[in-house]
Amino acid sequence: MVGICFFFGCQLICYHPLPIVFSQAKGTSVWDPEGNKYLDFLSGYSAVNQGHCHPKILKALQEQAQRLTVSSRAFYNDRFPVFAEYVTNMFGYDMVLPMNTGAEGVETALKLARKWGYEKKRIPKDEAIIVSCCGCFHGRTLGVISLSCDNEATRGFGPLLPGNLKVDFGDAEALERIFKEKGEHIAAFILEPIQGEAGVIFPPDGYLKAVRDICSKYNVLMIADEIQTGLARTGKMLACEWEEVRPDIVILGKALGGGVIPVSAVLADKDVMLCIQPGQHGSTFGGNPLASAVAIASLEVIKNERLVERSAQMGEELAGQLLKIQQQYPDYVKEVRGRGLFIGVEFNSKNLFPVSGYELCKKLKYRGVLAKPTHDTIIRFTPPLCISLDEIQQGSKVLADVLEIDLPKLQKTKPKDAAPVASSACDRCGRVLY
Repeated sequence: MVGICFFFGCQLICYHPLPIVFSQAKGTSVWDPEGNKYLDFLSGYSAVNQGHCHPKILKALQEQAQRLTVSSRAFYNDRFPVFAEYVTNMFGYDMVLPMNTGAEGVETALKLARKWGYEKKRIPKDEAIIVSCCGCFHGRTLGVISLSCDNEATRGFGPLLPGNLKVDFGDAEALERIFKEKGEHIAAFILEPIQGEAGVIFPPDGYLKAVRDICSKYNVLMIADEIQTGLARTGKMLACEWEEVRPDIVILGKALGGGVIPVSAVLADKDVMLCIQPGQHGSTFGGNPLASAVAIASLEVIKNERLVERSAQMGEELAGQLLKIQQQYPDYVKEVRGRGLFIGVEFNSKNLFPVSGYELCKKLKYRGVLAKPTHDTIIRFTPPLCISLDEIQQGSKVLADVLEIDLPKLQKTKPKDAAPVASSACDRCGRVLY
């Protein structure tokens, strides 16, 4: 079912929103038009790692907006070079290609990988292959859903783009088998270091290092989609740093814009990036001075406020609180998993039935905490990285109250003959992933 919200006669389609309207936000808090205050445990899918309406980011936005907002790619501007130097130095890459949305960043990385495959690897014309993981989520544009295992995103939008292969997330041996069989035609392997939309799914320890080694062995580019996992979310600046892995291409987004405007970036070294020549790719707003100023401020806030360390510290606190809840309600809470403040709580679908994760999130909202389910029985807890210990304890207590007080009532009032949500196999790979 398509989620629809009505705002002043207009429809917002394509999501399944919770019944709440935002009118104001600050730090970790959000207010509705009636003045009710909520604690944000979603952070706009990690777009506001620095906190809502951060004053330093807003100051950069306001000052730049009074000077120059857009120059287009037809001319140079004086802010993008500053951003380019800042972001490449911070992450240790030669070059950056700026875009706007995360999906644009992924599309850019895919085009870049194909171009590299033809120019540097000498893959025959129009035969380049991109390998991606089962259960991945990289966006919803046409090129990106051609990688996807999300039936909702792919059904009715065919034909999907050719030149894509799937492999199980976390299975390095399966990846190498594909490379052995088709490696001469494979330009790149793209993955999320931790799968977010799939439910905060972790690969086995050592997987990222194995992927790096296998990609190097077969001359395949490793692309890390760090749009959601990057920028301090997991307690490292990039999630790949947990295994000290350096991908060939890194995609950044979401929190790069500080929750203020869309900013994304593709990082790579010259031998990869310079495969794209002027005129072969671009965006009117990509690298605009306003976005560049905001991105610099966003990165400075992460650095100066030590949000990497704060995410690691507060993540331990939140995970500890959630594990206590699991011990208190073992019949309901199946698993707590996470790194930093990127945490997923998976519920036992059999014992939760006939209640869904969406209904739990509605009760959380009623008690003042905002979170969002994924795949019916998993809830992500990803608050802004500036969250306090008191707020973590508050949010954890609300979850405990929902399980103790609200869930039994919901189970009693739901129809006894309600059918459980049926798992459907992926149209692409045939696997039942969720």
